[in-house]
Amino acid sequence: MELLLALMVGVLYGAGLYMMLRRSLVKLIIGLIIIGNGANLLIFLLGRITKGQPPIIPEDAKVFAEIYADPLPQALILTAIVISFGLQSFAIILVKRAYQVVKTDDLDKMNATDEES
Repeated sequence: MELLLALMVGVLYGAGLYMMLRRSLVKLIIGLIIIGNGANLLIFLLGRITKGQPPIIPEDAKVFAEIYADPLPQALILTAIVISFGLQSFAIILVKRAYQVVKTDDLDKMNATDEES
């Protein structure tokens, strides 16, 4: 299972990087979203996937005796999802405004000055 998820992280990073290297701003945003999902999956994978019990220590014990689910990667992923949603919504509004002003989403045409047109 971990090997399959590791391969999926690689595929997500590769697809995201490919989309970010395209000339369209919309494809750049889609690539950003895909790389963000790959990073979330990588954090989840580094936290070790275990079928365990919640991390609650009994009153009579000082340490965990059984396998437990680590809550830290899950909390980090939840925070990353919220932050990436804010970044994505800002980027989408920025691309919409740039398209309204320049009338194109091609990055090469956006680099041209008014004198060249």
